[in-house]
Amino acid sequence: MMVFAVTASKRAAAADMAKSSIDVAEVLARLSASTIFELRGEWRRLHRTPPPMRLSRDLLIRGITYKLQERPLGGLSESILRKLERLDLASEASDTQKPPPPISLKPGTRLVREWRGVTHAVLVHADGFEWNGRRYRSLTLVAREITGAHWSGPRFFGLRKAAGRSVESAEGDHAEA
Repeated sequence: MMVFAVTASKRAAAADMAKSSIDVAEVLARLSASTIFELRGEWRRLHRTPPPMRLSRDLLIRGITYKLQERPLGGLSESILRKLERLDLASEASDTQKPPPPISLKPGTRLVREWRGVTHAVLVHADGFEWNGRRYRSLTLVAREITGAHWSGPRFFGLRKAAGRSVESAEGDHAEA
């Protein structure tokens, strides 16, 4: 007796689903013939919020159709909702961990650094750097010549990639323009 009730319930649910899909098909045909104003009104009725600005007719119909199917068939499963929430959190986290933009120096900028009692001045050119009358292709090579060890050139001259801080203000700490 109990098995019969479960089977009957499943059949009723399947019949409801089939009926719902037929209803949705009819509504979809009706929506296709509707004006954009009627679609916006239907969106407001179903979503209880105005549709996003400049949403195309096709997306309006898709949003309305989704909502019509969501009601009888249920919305997204809990596992899908959790996955979407994790993706959203991961997206927010990756936005906050974006690397700062690379440091760019304008030609003519003069970087000054004192190292072991000696002041060193480097002039920035469009194609490299000039220090003690010699041209170098990178600031790191200049730092290596000055210190005799491997240094990051931008770090040696105090150029930081801090978010929200411009290169000009970074240059102000250790450089003269």
